[in-house]
Amino acid sequence: MRDFKGKKVLVYGMGTSGQSACKLLHKKGACVSFYDDEDKFGSFFAFDKNPTLHKYDFVVLSPGVKILGNEIISHFTLTRTPIISELDLAYFFCKGKIIGITGTNGKTTVTSMVYQILKESGKKVFSCGNIGLPFSSVCEEGGKDSIYVCEVSNFQLESSRYFHAGLACVLNIAPDHIDRHGTYQEYIAVKRKIIAKRHQKVVLNFDDEIARSFKISKKVLYFSKKMLSRGVFVKNNAVYFNKTKIISCSDIPFFGLKNLENVMAAVAICVKLKVKAKVIRQGILSYKLPPHRLEYVGQTKGAHVFDDSKATNISSVQMAVEALGGARLVLLMGGQNKNINFDDFFSKKYEFEKLYCFGEAGEEIYNCAKRFGYNPQLFKTMKACVHFVRDHLEEGQVILLSPGCASFDEFASYAVRGEVFKEIMFDCYEKIEY
Repeated sequence: MRDFKGKKVLVYGMGTSGQSACKLLHKKGACVSFYDDEDKFGSFFAFDKNPTLHKYDFVVLSPGVKILGNEIISHFTLTRTPIISELDLAYFFCKGKIIGITGTNGKTTVTSMVYQILKESGKKVFSCGNIGLPFSSVCEEGGKDSIYVCEVSNFQLESSRYFHAGLACVLNIAPDHIDRHGTYQEYIAVKRKIIAKRHQKVVLNFDDEIARSFKISKKVLYFSKKMLSRGVFVKNNAVYFNKTKIISCSDIPFFGLKNLENVMAAVAICVKLKVKAKVIRQGILSYKLPPHRLEYVGQTKGAHVFDDSKATNISSVQMAVEALGGARLVLLMGGQNKNINFDDFFSKKYEFEKLYCFGEAGEEIYNCAKRFGYNPQLFKTMKACVHFVRDHLEEGQVILLSPGCASFDEFASYAVRGEVFKEIMFDCYEKIEY
């Protein structure tokens, strides 16, 4: 499978992963064509306007391409043309150790934290995958002693057939991307693909029932907020690995239970790689969270402001609310729904001072909240909502943008959404162009 010389290969999807795959295949001597659902690539050399009319030895699928109901994918499946993922392609040429990290929430945080710790331990390490740098762009840069910390999304796993992580970590599983996979059961099945072989080293969240069920061998190491007889857990307000204290919870430089879970996952991965406790602790202390993940962005008019724009599913919103909780919480929710039901969230009867709904899913969230006894307000866009919130701030309020939805009804990404939120809240939006 490593020999692509002279093979006719179609790369479907020209995001960063697809572009990286094209470069790697060209380097390996393949005859590369590509296709993308967007017309803007139509005039490019090697663009195949009608890929179903031509025969290919392989199709490499980018993670951005939706498989469910895709006629082009169906054609290649019926003609028995091998379809592999960009992860598969990179895996064929990678000589180093691969750590695969997946889950509904926390992937980027844990991936970058593990990278930081391993880097401080002196190892040659690469951070790649869904975190931004395609695996195929770095897969040949290291040798056998290199470690590739790979954030693996369900989009990447969906079409993967050969990718194998020597150490796999599943952080948590909650309803998400139902619009992509059709059912929650299918989403779970896709996530499960990261654990494939009995000799594989595995790290699982003991507190998550579905993640815990992924155990297939005795080589599993659990992490938990509860005390365990063996594993990574919390005891006496500190994180332990078995009998070894790693770090006091009060020393962890970020707050919230979801970030405590992220820390424990990173600890579990690193102890599996035999990193010393003092190095792990130092790596955690020097680590800075990526933006838009329950990020405290400051005070304005006496109100505390938090940007959790990365919360694109209900489980993320729930964790943010539980971390900040209290009677003075002002919650902003909305955006583009991903076929997720909001009943379970509002049925928990969290206490909000104000609840504001916005965007494409705003009316659905508004109606659901009303059914459970809340008194929300509805806005057409997030911008209108945030302007209103800023103009009606009160001292002591905790303002939380935790949308529970995708951003694409109004913004190009959750990151742009978070930046616009901050700029409006701190009255500098007009100075920035988007």
